[in-house]
Amino acid sequence: MSTQTDSTNPLAKPASQTLSRGLRMLEVLAEASGPLTIAELAAELGLHRSIAYRILRTLEEHNLAHRGHSGAVELAPGLAVLARGVQRDLQSAALPELTALANELGVSAFLAVWDHRDCITLVTVEPRHSSAAVIQRPGSRHAFTRGAPGIAIQSSHTAEEWAARMPEEPYREAAAEARRRGYASSHDEVIPGVSSVASPVIVPGQLPASVAIVYPTATGPLPAAKLGDRVSLAARTIERSLGGTSQR
Repeated sequence: MSTQTDSTNPLAKPASQTLSRGLRMLEVLAEASGPLTIAELAAELGLHRSIAYRILRTLEEHNLAHRGHSGAVELAPGLAVLARGVQRDLQSAALPELTALANELGVSAFLAVWDHRDCITLVTVEPRHSSAAVIQRPGSRHAFTRGAPGIAIQSSHTAEEWAARMPEEPYREAAAEARRRGYASSHDEVIPGVSSVASPVIVPGQLPASVAIVYPTATGPLPAAKLGDRVSLAARTIERSLGGTSQR
């Protein structure tokens, strides 16, 4: 197995290039709007098709990727088994609240967690009776600096706390406003025509997270303030169920 090292850092440990490529392939599949061909995967990864194919075969052996009858590749159920172990308590506490939000408001509701410069959707619930809901897939990610989920997570810190924790990332004015209101809102920051409302979830021992809803901007089910209050209520309920205490 080939390895790569950071030549600028003599203390850096060797990293597995093959493993890194396999993980990146999973990320590409998770971010795609549908199944991808081997050629598309190879192009996205900047690899020869034969190398991409070998990586795919390994992922298939572990039930992490799957090729359909057409040969197109998508994620496989083995990932769901792994995902159940990620922040299991937080997922379990969030699921009933997300379900209530989704069906009450007719929108997609999800739990996002902070991953360095990204927000990652950990679990999502689609409404039972809505054909216009924006789909938010588990595992999808977007830049932490864009959208209500990231603003909400940042708002769980004061400006001083944030500067000490992540000085390279400015404290957004929107985060200060979200800290005062208890929720954040955004419009067209991640996807044009799509809005989001989110509230932070603060639980000791859990990753920084936020509860969020996402919906087409033109068809917002309620005024932003009412949506914010409802999402905040869900976030506080999740905190209480896990023994957390709001710091806002």
